[in-house]
Amino acid sequence: MPEYEAVIGIETHIQLNTRSKIFCGCKADSWNDPPNVHICPVCTGLPGVLPVLNQEVVSKAVQLASALQAEAIQSESYFARKNYFYPDLPKGYQISQYDEPLARAGLFEVPLPGGELRKVAIHKLHLEEDAGRTIYRAGQRLIDFNRCGVPLVEMVTGPDLRSAEEVAYFLIRLRQLLRWLGISDADMERGQLRCDANVSIREPGSRQLNPKTEIKNVNSITNIRQAVQAEIERQIREVEAGRAIESWTLDWDDERGVLSKMRSKESEADYRYFREPDLLPVRVEDSELRALQQALPELPLARRGRLVREYRLPEYDAEILTEERTLSDLFEATVLAYGGDPKRVSNWIMNDVLRLIRQAGSTASELDLLPAHLAEIIQLVDSGSITAGVGKELLEQARGTVKTPRQLVEERGLAQVTDTEILRKTAALILQANPTQVESYRAGKVTVLGWFVGQLMRETGGRADAKKARELLQELLEQ
Repeated sequence: MPEYEAVIGIETHIQLNTRSKIFCGCKADSWNDPPNVHICPVCTGLPGVLPVLNQEVVSKAVQLASALQAEAIQSESYFARKNYFYPDLPKGYQISQYDEPLARAGLFEVPLPGGELRKVAIHKLHLEEDAGRTIYRAGQRLIDFNRCGVPLVEMVTGPDLRSAEEVAYFLIRLRQLLRWLGISDADMERGQLRCDANVSIREPGSRQLNPKTEIKNVNSITNIRQAVQAEIERQIREVEAGRAIESWTLDWDDERGVLSKMRSKESEADYRYFREPDLLPVRVEDSELRALQQALPELPLARRGRLVREYRLPEYDAEILTEERTLSDLFEATVLAYGGDPKRVSNWIMNDVLRLIRQAGSTASELDLLPAHLAEIIQLVDSGSITAGVGKELLEQARGTVKTPRQLVEERGLAQVTDTEILRKTAALILQANPTQVESYRAGKVTVLGWFVGQLMRETGGRADAKKARELLQELLEQ
């Protein structure tokens, strides 16, 4: 059976996190709001209205283009009308950019397992407005126009991905970058990052681009991975059976895990593009472009490499710490305040800070923990002033307060109990209250010692010096 390689290009629609829509003042983020409350004559396409471009949309799109190393960010680009008819498109056309987009010739580097770096070409990046939302309920088709006019960046890649897994890695890295720049929340389940995949197959080594299909309506990274893999396998079966691949647009049903044909794939001619007569050209002045580029933060891959070089962190630690920009910033600021081994700080963040974030179902930016406070907690544990267990509890107590961890320890009596006499008396009482376990230990069941240490830690509220507690208990048990 011949082998085949997949050839995959991605079209992503990225919802920018502006307060208002692209051509009117209506609220842009309406995910939790009732339907059809954030609409006006402009975004619903009533006769006689004129769109006005939101400048923040352009700035955020230029930031993204700059981060993607776009060689051609246009000083002047244009909007066009993309004509098609669908119930959730009230004007009967979508305002988009076509032959004169905001940017071209970008590059996005995607790290793959094993250290390979996949370089994905970005053919073009352009602005457009979103359509409404169609909801099927109880046999009815309901239309919510809240999303009409929400600002989008559409980004079109080259056919540079070679597997469903690579598509998943691409989207994970893109989501990371969008959040890192602060230009989109990139939540796929909320439609803030949407992806269409163009899939074809060919014999390995061939440079020919064969007929492709387009997969639409996929709302998670897991689903796009499954959909692309299913389509690759389907195309291989078709070719092996001697049938030609037709250029279909496919719909993915994530509940049943199957693809179905929606329609034959449209060509650009089907949309009858023409220049938008109601909008002026989009102009990006050289001074504005330089200012936006100079304000770009250090990007995730560069930060990851620097954490390995400067702080001698393992690749794994650097990967985790750069998943979110705020988390990475927390690490570096804490290391500066701590003054000790950066790996020690990394361990606390990866084990205990991330545990707090997961429990709260939040992000690092919502943690509200000062780097100086985290550094002080680690120092208190290092010095033996508090136990590691108390340090973990103190993390939660230090959130959102101006009081230092040392003040909290003093106020709440959390200092580690190291007084030998206090520990000895407490240990003696525990042994006296548990004669059966004492006999078990003296009969050779030495693992009971760990149970006694646990009892002593409980009696002292987790504040006992665990090493000293073990030594005292062992001494008393063996008398």
